[in-house]
Amino acid sequence: MSARVRWEAFGFFCFVFTALVFATHIQFLDLPYFWDELGQFIPASLDIYQLGAWIPQSTRPNVHPPGLMALLAGVWSLTGGPSIEATRVVMLLMASMLVMLTFMLTIELAQGLAGMPAFAAVILLLASPIFYMQAAMAHLDLPAAAAGLLALYYFLKDRVPPAALACAAAVLLKETAIVFPLVFAVFLWREGRRKEMAWFALPALLLGGWLLVLALATGHPLGNQEFSAYNLGYNLHPVRLGVALLRRLYTLFVADFHWIGTVALLMAWWRREVFAGRAWAVVAALTGAQVLTVSVLGGAVLERYLLPVIPLFYMAVAAAWSRWPKWPRWAAQGAMAAGLVSGLYVQPPYPYPLENSLAMVDQIRLYQLAAGVVNGMKPETRVATAWPLSDALRRPEFGYVTRARQIIECPDFRVASVLALPRPDVFVLYTRTLTPDTNLLNIPVVRRLWERFYGYERDMESTSATKLFGAPALVRWERPGTAGFEGGRQWIEIYLNRQPPVY
Repeated sequence: MSARVRWEAFGFFCFVFTALVFATHIQFLDLPYFWDELGQFIPASLDIYQLGAWIPQSTRPNVHPPGLMALLAGVWSLTGGPSIEATRVVMLLMASMLVMLTFMLTIELAQGLAGMPAFAAVILLLASPIFYMQAAMAHLDLPAAAAGLLALYYFLKDRVPPAALACAAAVLLKETAIVFPLVFAVFLWREGRRKEMAWFALPALLLGGWLLVLALATGHPLGNQEFSAYNLGYNLHPVRLGVALLRRLYTLFVADFHWIGTVALLMAWWRREVFAGRAWAVVAALTGAQVLTVSVLGGAVLERYLLPVIPLFYMAVAAAWSRWPKWPRWAAQGAMAAGLVSGLYVQPPYPYPLENSLAMVDQIRLYQLAAGVVNGMKPETRVATAWPLSDALRRPEFGYVTRARQIIECPDFRVASVLALPRPDVFVLYTRTLTPDTNLLNIPVVRRLWERFYGYERDMESTSATKLFGAPALVRWERPGTAGFEGGRQWIEIYLNRQPPVY
């Protein structure tokens, strides 16, 4: 195949994959910001756009490099101002790039294998609930994954300078992407290519430069002490580190019907098929290094942190299936894809981040209903609630309120935390996590583990709020949850403060 025909074919598939990503997310183009979008990344982007401040001022600065935030600010400058739709389009374009790179890398890794593994890997990625939910969200992990996979593609093509430049882009998007240049440098060192290895000092220098600027501006090398303590020290406790590692392995190899692919991987490994050679060794090293890094670092064990290696898992699974007969291969591919899609709707038997499934959309819709009531209240009304709704009500740029509100932020919905607040005029109580009736935390030993090592305590119930504020909720909305289980329902209530505390 000539180079011209090859790139024309890649251009065609890039268009097709981009069209698929946009078609499956078109309903979310105007979806208001949620979770870390409104807690960190959109405020930091607005600071760059409005103030030219590369160190965040309207939110707490931390170690995250400003790459994505600067990109969003630049796009807003070109499109006439901050816009949720523009943000979503930028992120979907990056998601499309990740899909295309998954396709290209699978072709590179699975040369000569039957069953069109590149298409299988793409189908699995498009069906993945983690990829689907993150595709339009202004978080760092998906863009860093796209830049990292671009670096991997160039590295496997033995094009070291472009690989180093892609690594530089990756670390300016998220600091944990330093895993990519470190792994590449180790391989070059082992191969005796010391001069070429020096290229991968560039990402480290850029990341070090950012940390120096951050330290000079904030007086702390990671931006603030609380962030450092939570993300560097919290998971180093042996129990929490062990649990974090188990959760990472569960997410990558078991959850959302990933176990079907894991069976194929184990069979191929046992038979010494498929995975020989340098390219697969690089993939395995990247996967192990990323899993270990995000298990040790990061107090919140969020599944999206695995986005740089989830496509690698799907590539390996698709390659492993290539040795299967046609009908069993198709059956396994269909079953795994269906299981992945079901993860958008079916709630697992344990609490999990709402951003992992369409439960996030239900939560945002409830926020919008509550914000509609708050919008009708007097400007001086003091509204108390917990994050992330507290941030959602602060600024109209986030898509919920028409003007900034006076917010009293509650650290959580424990009774003691609510009692410690200055008395608000309005209190908004809602489900922050889904806890199904079949919740693993109902098992005494698991609950005691979470209480001891994670400070777990159930949130306030409606009965406690009614007693505290002197009357039942002014209004309550409820959505059935992703699986319709009673314990999986999401709800939000608004209370007016009618009397002093009675506790």
